[in-house]
Amino acid sequence: MTALTSPRTYTALAVFQAADAVACAIPAPPIGRALDTLGVPQRIRWVLPASKAASAVGLLAVRRFPGLARLTTAMLTLYFVLAVGAHVRVRDKPYNAVPAVTFLLTYAAMTIKGPRS
Repeated sequence: MTALTSPRTYTALAVFQAADAVACAIPAPPIGRALDTLGVPQRIRWVLPASKAASAVGLLAVRRFPGLARLTTAMLTLYFVLAVGAHVRVRDKPYNAVPAVTFLLTYAAMTIKGPRS
């Protein structure tokens, strides 16, 4: 078993996604500024906390429904492909895209490996 296949990793990332959903729902000032920089329209920002909360549930399902957890990591990979693309589109400072790139690589690797059975 590796860290990428461990249910503990899925749980830790679920906690992070849930906290991020709350931060996006408020929105926390740094998140609001980042979304402004990326040009995310106000009318669709509600999708972010909703999708992050749903992803937390999907990641937490790893022990009972590993297929759902793997689907969730695949969808998070797509989410972060779009996030990195948004940073590139607006020619954002490279260090602002580091978290998105890191999560993209993490979730892609988790999707390829899948959760421990």
